[in-house]
Amino acid sequence: MLAVVTTVRAGEHNPVLSVGDPAPVWNELPGIDGNSHSLADLKQSKAIVLVFTCNSCPYAIDYEARIIALTRQFAAHDVAVVAVNVNKVPEDSFDEMKARAKMQGFNFTYLFDESQQIARDYGATYTPEFFVLDGQRKIAYMGALDDSPAADKVQQQYVSAALTALLAGQQPKVTETVAIGCRIRLERKRRGS
Repeated sequence: MLAVVTTVRAGEHNPVLSVGDPAPVWNELPGIDGNSHSLADLKQSKAIVLVFTCNSCPYAIDYEARIIALTRQFAAHDVAVVAVNVNKVPEDSFDEMKARAKMQGFNFTYLFDESQQIARDYGATYTPEFFVLDGQRKIAYMGALDDSPAADKVQQQYVSAALTALLAGQQPKVTETVAIGCRIRLERKRRGS
C-alpha cells in the first residue's frame, strides 16, 4: 500500500497563514480608548491593516510616525488601521500603551491582547509586522510596512501599494515580505496545561 503524505505549507515567511487565507477573528480586545474591539466591528471598512507593535521595540518606535501617516493617507478610503500589542513586559503594559499613544498622537486603534492569542493566530513574530485584510477579510498582504527600517531610505511602500491595489479592485503585486523588527515575546505554552 502506498501512503501519500501531504504537507500543509503556510506562507513563505509566515509559519501559520498564507496569502488568501481567511483572516483569524479577534473578539473583545481592550483598546486604549476604553472600548472593547472585535474584527466584526469593522464590517464597513473596505480594507484593514492589522499591525503587531509595542512600546518597547526600537523598530516599532521608529515606525510609529509612518503608521500615523498611513492611517491619515487612507482614512478617506474607509481603511481601518488597528495596532495590537501582545507583549507583557512593564514598558508594554496597558497604562504605558495609553501614555505612548497620547504622547505620539496615535490616530489608529491600539489594542492589547494579554492572552497573546491573536499573535499566535496570525503567526506574527515581529514588531512591527503588518497584515492587510481585503474586503472579504482574507489575507491580501503580510510582512513589512516598507523596504527599510530607516524612513529616509524607503523605496517601496508595500502596505500602501497593497491597499492602493485592493481599493482599485486588483490584487497586490507584492503579497508577502519578511517582517523586520524585534521578536514578539510570546509566553511558552507548557504541555498538558
